[in-house]
Amino acid sequence: MKHLPNILTGLRLALALFVFAALATAAGATPWLSARLTAGTQLALEQWAFFAFVVAAVTDFVDGWAARALKATSVWGAILDPIADKVLVCAAVLGLLALAQSPPVVIPAGLILFREFTVSALREVAAGKGISLPVTLLAKWKTTLQLLALGAELFLAAWGAFRLPDDPALLGPATLGAHGLLWTAAIVTLVTGGQYWEQARKALLDKV
Repeated sequence: MKHLPNILTGLRLALALFVFAALATAAGATPWLSARLTAGTQLALEQWAFFAFVVAAVTDFVDGWAARALKATSVWGAILDPIADKVLVCAAVLGLLALAQSPPVVIPAGLILFREFTVSALREVAAGKGISLPVTLLAKWKTTLQLLALGAELFLAAWGAFRLPDDPALLGPATLGAHGLLWTAAIVTLVTGGQYWEQARKALLDKV
């Protein structure tokens, strides 16, 4: 049972790859499958990508709880967990961009990717100089907000797959809500990025 947290983290990584592959295939980005891609298959892939994303997002909360409950925290788990989170977020963002069904997601999705890569690089460089950048409280909530926003966007992208009506009275608010949530996640993501840069700047000044 003590391996359960790491197993869940590994599952999240596998599901993240599936999410991206399913969305990319649904978008016709896999030449060897595009010729065989039917409308029904495309909708099914979008639907399964959403389900896989939800399961992966749930494991993000369960593996941390299981590690504490089972007293199974480990260095390997501490390394893999944030990596799995970022891979899942990037997989969903790139999959949504591949679908290109909703241009309004491009800018906030791009900002999220920009922040994730720059902060990861900052952490690596800081670690090489012996500087630790602790996770802020807002950064913890940031991940939750990202997962909720991306889940909403994936559901919106798979709207037809769930056979929901194209009634503007229903689709309009759903679209506005998903996009608004994604923009909120992007803004919070950038704010947390600024927090890490400020931490690094102060730590470097202290070393001078």
